[in-house]
Amino acid sequence: MKRALITGVAGQDGSYLSEFLLAQGYEVWGIVRRNSVPEHQISRIGSLGDLRLEYGDLLDSASLERCMRLAAPDEIYNLASQSHVRISFDIPQFTVQANATGLLNLLEVYRRVAPEARFYQASSSEMFGNTVDPDGFQRETTPMNPVSPYGCSKVFGYHAVRNYRKSYDLFAVNGILFNHESPRRGSNFVTNKVVKTAVQIRHKLADKLVLGNLDSHRDWGHSKDYVRGMHMIVNHEVPGDYVIATGHTHSIRELCEHVFSRLGMDYRDYVVQDAKFMRPSELTYLRGDSSLFRSTFGWEPEYTFEALLDEMIEHWESVLGRRDGSRTAGLLPVLPR
Repeated sequence: MKRALITGVAGQDGSYLSEFLLAQGYEVWGIVRRNSVPEHQISRIGSLGDLRLEYGDLLDSASLERCMRLAAPDEIYNLASQSHVRISFDIPQFTVQANATGLLNLLEVYRRVAPEARFYQASSSEMFGNTVDPDGFQRETTPMNPVSPYGCSKVFGYHAVRNYRKSYDLFAVNGILFNHESPRRGSNFVTNKVVKTAVQIRHKLADKLVLGNLDSHRDWGHSKDYVRGMHMIVNHEVPGDYVIATGHTHSIRELCEHVFSRLGMDYRDYVVQDAKFMRPSELTYLRGDSSLFRSTFGWEPEYTFEALLDEMIEHWESVLGRRDGSRTAGLLPVLPR
């Protein structure tokens, strides 16, 4: 039985990756940050009774070493970060501490405690900034010119992993993932914000949707498809760094148009713009070329842009359509005391 250790296990990707690995017969360990509301911190992974959880923090090396020794992992997935790009402008120091210094702490513990393990770093398309190749794509060779504290912190992490791989002969890899969403995405991220608010408007629970730049373009896929890709990269014969993307880009305006039209509404009647949701430095266009990844692993996404949004709509219709707030009980994994 393989053993995997996941940081950020309670997040969107961590929850889907945990499900995937458990289904593959792995023993899965997850690191969670201590939260005063434990029901919230494990809400995405509440049904995964076989998941082994330990408290830890990327900024606490002692806790990382304790978790690493307990898990004795064959594979390590670093999915923990301050992941909201817009908010990284409000809390730049914490963003850099969590995403850059935190990763460095984890790499050091990995190097000293479990150097035979394989290490995956969640890198990001935000590293490219507004640099686009002449054919309209970003790929592994596209220059990285980030335009946010989040993007800057991820560039450090990307190069740190490459440096540790070469310096210490470690199997450490980067997945440069473009935007990926799901019903489990936080509702302060634009995709789930649009879907949730549109459903609220349909049910007379809200009257408008406030957004920033409607003309930003993103390459959106489903988290389920992307965690499969993480596992492929980690289990390849040789370590390497790969872009994972759908290869299609859509604007936030198109996102709104699809969601509202599915619900029988015209987004123009409800969407308003507010400067507070604009970034100080806007990233206007992302479109990933994952041809290297696809040709190497035979990966293809199972979800289209439209199917992704339709699943998210169905989720919020189900949640907001329930007559009570009851939850399924008795399935929660045990948190450490």
